[in-house]
Amino acid sequence: MQRLVQLALDFFGGGGVPSGRAEPPAPRGPSTAPPAAPQGGPAPAPPGNRSAGPGMPTPAPAPAPVPDARPMPVEFRHPAASREVVLGDALVAYALQRSRRRTIGFTVGPDGLAVRAPGWVSLANVDAAVREKSAWILRKLGEARERQRRQEDARIEWGDGAVLPYLGEPLTVVLDPTHGFRGQGAALVPGPDGGRCLHVGLPRAATPAQVRDAVQAWLMRDARRHFTARLEHFAPLLGVQWRTLRLSSAQTRWGSARADGSIRLNWRLLHYRPAVIDYVVAHELSHLRHMDHSPRFWDTVATVMPDYAALRDRLRDEPAPRW
Repeated sequence: MQRLVQLALDFFGGGGVPSGRAEPPAPRGPSTAPPAAPQGGPAPAPPGNRSAGPGMPTPAPAPAPVPDARPMPVEFRHPAASREVVLGDALVAYALQRSRRRTIGFTVGPDGLAVRAPGWVSLANVDAAVREKSAWILRKLGEARERQRRQEDARIEWGDGAVLPYLGEPLTVVLDPTHGFRGQGAALVPGPDGGRCLHVGLPRAATPAQVRDAVQAWLMRDARRHFTARLEHFAPLLGVQWRTLRLSSAQTRWGSARADGSIRLNWRLLHYRPAVIDYVVAHELSHLRHMDHSPRFWDTVATVMPDYAALRDRLRDEPAPRW
């Protein structure tokens, strides 16, 4: 009878542990404990790193970080900036100067935007005026930056074979230690390919600074000669008389004139073709009749340079190389 009861219990899965068993059977449901690794095999991965088993859904990968698609704002910063304003996608830091004037004035140069405003105008109104002129300001700032980029691209590498523009044409520097030419320090010599060469009396081991200084000294002498001849040509045509000529090395101004007849011209104008130089000479001489930029002034310039507007644009759009 006892054996029949035991067989019934075994058949229906009930009862206790049969005699002779050392441990209970494994549970039927899923276990939270990791399975034992096979003898000599790798240890089981921790729960957080386990791969999905057969029949289990694959966990979704963690989302990759999304890069910031917003473009970096363009920045124009004047070295003496004291105010900042956002114009469209650009951050413009401008230099503010208080002055005795009735209106707000704007100047865009190589350094950036400079604003001159009367002392009684509030900072909020100055910023509002800058925003109102934003289209013009951003266009001019962009042109100035592009001009600087082209100047950097045209930077002269001083040494034997250096090339620079002279009267609108390429001029090749040739170091001539034998000084086989006439002239003081340097002289123009026809090149073998029909171009022009500037022979400089320096050894071939001369430093870039020595070559640059020798070329600059020659250009300044030649600029005085060329400018004097053009002043003498245009002064009678304009009915004015100039008295003195001084050479300028300014970075942003090509010339100036004073009512006493003194003229100042930038020697770097020698990089441009003769017609552009003539425009600047006629421009400054015309100031001896009209010390402003009124319509009468431009009418005076036009009497000797009818295409002055195109030449003025050429001077603005074709920057001289950086030294």
